[in-house]
Amino acid sequence: MEKYESETTLFLREFLARHPDVVEKQKKARATWWDKTLDADQQRAFAASAVPKKPYEYYSKED
Repeated sequence: MEKYESETTLFLREFLARHPDVVEKQKKARATWWDKTLDADQQRAFAASAVPKKPYEYYSKED
């Protein structure tokens, strides 16, 4: 039995073979937004400054 590959998979394989620079651009763009080290002190400050959310936004017991 032959291994099935969808048209999308074939397209992506061919595209990346013709444009190998795309992978490096993807990695660079990902690093811009996602691959960050977290500062523990800053995370604690964010958690400490959080405002508690009301259980239900559109109704209050005062009404």
